[in-house]
Amino acid sequence: MRHGKSVAKLSKIKSHREAMLSNMSASILENIQIRTTLSKAREVKRWADRLVTLGKRGDINSRRTAFKMVKSRKLVKKLFDEIAPKFKDKQGGYTNVLKLGRRQGDGAKIAVVQLLMEKPKVEKKKGEKHEKDKEKEKS
Repeated sequence: MRHGKSVAKLSKIKSHREAMLSNMSASILENIQIRTTLSKAREVKRWADRLVTLGKRGDINSRRTAFKMVKSRKLVKKLFDEIAPKFKDKQGGYTNVLKLGRRQGDGAKIAVVQLLMEKPKVEKKKGEKHEKDKEKEKS
């Protein structure tokens, strides 16, 4: 029985599982979102949230711990300098898992894991209309 076990094994040995989750969390930091199976998405969400928390701390020990998890100096620098400051007022929940449905080949449940970073605001000038509004006027 697996009472009280918090780690999803994902049918992989420990070294393979940790390498996979490390690579996936690095991909999230690099690309802001990734597409994967639902069970992997739920597990990598924990890793990504922990990385952002380390980035918010900002001390040297946090950098070393983040480097152990991500294994890329470029991504650790991006995490501490660009990503973490955007979450300074937020107390957790830095990532989101969106279900997409099932994969065509094997029927596996697919999800997207994304960082909940602020999107740039697009301000509309007076008198200017969006493309959708222009299309409605034409038809």
